[in-house]
Amino acid sequence: MTKAVACGQRISAVMDDVNGELKEGEVPVSVSGTPKVEFKNVSFRYAGAGDDSLKNISFTVNTGETVGIIGATGSGKSTLVSLIPAFYTSTEGDVLIDGVNVKDADVKRLRRKFGVVPQQSTLMRGTLRDNLNWRDASVTDTDIMISAAAAQATDVITSKDGGLDALSEQYGRNFSGGQRQRLAITRALVGDPEILIFDDSSSALDYATDAALRDAVAALHHEHTTFIVSQRTSSIMHADKILVLEDGALIGMGTHNELYETCPAYKEIHDLQFKSGKGEQNNG
Repeated sequence: MTKAVACGQRISAVMDDVNGELKEGEVPVSVSGTPKVEFKNVSFRYAGAGDDSLKNISFTVNTGETVGIIGATGSGKSTLVSLIPAFYTSTEGDVLIDGVNVKDADVKRLRRKFGVVPQQSTLMRGTLRDNLNWRDASVTDTDIMISAAAAQATDVITSKDGGLDALSEQYGRNFSGGQRQRLAITRALVGDPEILIFDDSSSALDYATDAALRDAVAALHHEHTTFIVSQRTSSIMHADKILVLEDGALIGMGTHNELYETCPAYKEIHDLQFKSGKGEQNNG
């Protein structure tokens, strides 16, 4: 009873909290000739925190580009990508999607643009189909399997009795960590979102599967703008643009080769992972 009361109080607090919520009823209109995503002098501080988690971040991303985000634990990577679909809103500065400030957008229409894979790949109790069609319940099984193929999850589905009708236990306990990640990526791809966010979502995948996943997503017929948060430089080194964060500040931005030459923090991360100071890997 004590635990139930505590849980009920938390649920009530969440349901009653309207601070920072986006508006409903305002339709986001794409402004032609604008970047797909733009950060303008963005800072963010969690409620009750003594310091900003992000500090004066500015960058632009065009449609179809892939952006890698890297930095030490606690550097603000997950916070940054959470501002893009407005899971949080900036305390200073503006985040724009298609030229429209997310604070002025209709929350439901805005988030229809996104496919998000969080750090914790959670499945709910129910069939795999029910877990994978969250973005669009009208999609066909064929559509789901096309997304599964890109996510390297075809074998995860076909190996289960019943395929898409197979049951997932609560939290996906009957799947391994790597299988849950691939299913979560499938779920994000279903419905062809305009913007994909992978928040350290390949940590349980081996390097070969990770590489195959990136190639397959890039080959999909729908043009995605993609953000990849990763601890591995190998996962982001072929991105069009890489952001290097340190203590909430953007300390480097550019391609892999550019950052390897100009950003000591990025060079150190890469060299530590490849055990080489001047190996062939540093040039991609």
